[in-house]
Amino acid sequence: MATTTPATTPASTPAPAPPGQAPTLGEVLEVLEALHPERWAQPWDAVGLVCGDPARRVSRVLLAVDPVEAVVDEALAAGADLLLVHHPLLLRPVSSVAATTAKGRLVHRLVEAGCALHVAHTNADAAAPGVSDALARVLDLDGLEPLEPLAAEPGRPELGIGRVGTLPAPERLADFAERVAQALPATEQGVRVAGDPDALVHRVAVCGGSGDSLFAQVRASGADVFVTADLRHHPASEARESAAFGASGTPHLVDVAHWASEWPWLAGCADRLVTGLAARGRTVDAHVSTTRTDPWVLRVPSRGE
Repeated sequence: MATTTPATTPASTPAPAPPGQAPTLGEVLEVLEALHPERWAQPWDAVGLVCGDPARRVSRVLLAVDPVEAVVDEALAAGADLLLVHHPLLLRPVSSVAATTAKGRLVHRLVEAGCALHVAHTNADAAAPGVSDALARVLDLDGLEPLEPLAAEPGRPELGIGRVGTLPAPERLADFAERVAQALPATEQGVRVAGDPDALVHRVAVCGGSGDSLFAQVRASGADVFVTADLRHHPASEARESAAFGASGTPHLVDVAHWASEWPWLAGCADRLVTGLAARGRTVDAHVSTTRTDPWVLRVPSRGE
């Protein structure tokens, strides 16, 4: 009598999930690719899947700016199957991810816990909505346009780096800086301002993350003030000197912490990911990290402050 062997499914290839069940990591990656394709990333960038099996199911996602140890702790404590971050863990090429290094240890911890790691960096900056859109929205800006359109997609004028828009009404630079401080998570740096505190500002340029390479685009946009992070002394000083030379005094500068400027993007990305998977009949829990990963932990007041 002939016998048959039941068909088996390899452990790394789960059977198709019925509607409403958790997606595979591969399905999650397809939704993320639709939101911000990897081809939109800058040539020097390192985006995409760092570790993880596309065939495994993803029930819970944690979103964060930085792939640092405290965030990995949070992801594993929450039982996350995927850690979706903005900043690359391995931006520069490496020849080893041995656990004898800090970054290698993180990779090992994630793999051993079955938690994938995915990076959406400059491709998420260029997306619409993207990182700078989120920064602009929490500041109540409207009529948004990219500061630097994405050259790779000339038919998509909404894509690109940075944004410029307008406030509901003009306000004093000092009041606008307070608006920024209230809209972003607290950091030891706080908010730094260069310009006349009493000057009125209406048109605002923003760039989540380091934006001091965009001064030419900011000036061309006619912005009264530029909000970004990591402003260095010489570019900021030269920008202020150029503003004074032009007699208008603009753009004024508002400098915030890098992490704080990009954190607002996480909530919107989480919502779009959940919505995109729901359209496929898949359900996933997406949560935004509450861990502050700005590296500065103490500010000592200057003499006489």
